[in-house]
Amino acid sequence: MGNGRVAEVGLTRAEAEPSLHGHALPEDKRNVLNSLMSGALAGAVAKTAVAPLDRTKIMFQVSSTRFSAKEAYRLIYRTYLNDGFFSLWRGNSATMVRVIPYAAIQFCAHEEYKQLLGSYYGFQGKALTPLPRFLAGSLAGTTAATLTYPLDLVRARMAVTPKEMYSNIIHVFIRISREEGLKTLYRGFAPTILGVIPYAGLSFFTYETLKKLHADHSGRTEPYPVERLVFGACAGLIGQSASYPLDVVRRRMQTAGVTGHSYTSILRTMSEIIREEGLVRGLYKGLSMNWVKGPIAVGISFTTFDLTQILLRRWQGGVGRKKKDLLCAPLEIYLQEVAKKMQAESTTIHPARQAKAGTEKQQQVKA
Repeated sequence: MGNGRVAEVGLTRAEAEPSLHGHALPEDKRNVLNSLMSGALAGAVAKTAVAPLDRTKIMFQVSSTRFSAKEAYRLIYRTYLNDGFFSLWRGNSATMVRVIPYAAIQFCAHEEYKQLLGSYYGFQGKALTPLPRFLAGSLAGTTAATLTYPLDLVRARMAVTPKEMYSNIIHVFIRISREEGLKTLYRGFAPTILGVIPYAGLSFFTYETLKKLHADHSGRTEPYPVERLVFGACAGLIGQSASYPLDVVRRRMQTAGVTGHSYTSILRTMSEIIREEGLVRGLYKGLSMNWVKGPIAVGISFTTFDLTQILLRRWQGGVGRKKKDLLCAPLEIYLQEVAKKMQAESTTIHPARQAKAGTEKQQQVKA
């Protein structure tokens, strides 16, 4: 139906389609919700895939044992023999409790910071230049780390302690607050933030840059999933290598209460690690495993987020069109019937009027 026919029966388009305007989420809120859901799924899938390697890396980071691929394999194998296959995922529940909100906030914040910085620098709707691209990633990582840090500490504690010490996540919170004080929940926060700034900044910067270069050279706006995995892997490799020493310091400070050390500051922790274990063997312990684990996790994370975003947009677009068709179809039929009726009344002579006209004609003939 055209707008003219709607006007014929005294209805405007807005009045004729109240359901479409009254129940649909605004686009900005829908985008935020999509980013949160996509980020949560991306973080959960990525961390679960590399959980055994991540747990092994943490156990080496918080001990003075020299790292090697052979020793890492032995540790994984001993854990499997002594505690069973699923013990390799011990602490993963705490990881999920932390990673799901962390990834959701980080990816959502990144999308929002990109819009804000794009508007500020005059790149609204276009790809950001390198500096705003790095800032968007750093700010997103800092925001997520600040809001979810206690969960990261709990996860580290569960990864390096036996099951008898902490039975579940709530038990960790209760024991830490009772025995070490609530401020312990933010022990290691400073090195975390100092590490997140280059890590998240370089990760998002590298991934977005590689996607832009790919689009410029290939002519395709959307890379294939395998290409996204490769771009994400490169981003993870660069980001984690740049921030790894601070990651070691963070883990030492987080687990100081259960390892018998008293790490109180970043510089003191670094100096003690270097004095006891050496610069490379201490601050870069487990980096080779991170070069395997990190690219896999980051690649899966970025790819899952992008593909989930695409699927959600397509699904919502399809549902929106179907809903509009379902809502408008009965209305269109009704308007068509009203219009036909009005047209019939305007072209058809009423029987009473026809009889009166016939009588007047007969009188004129007689006269």
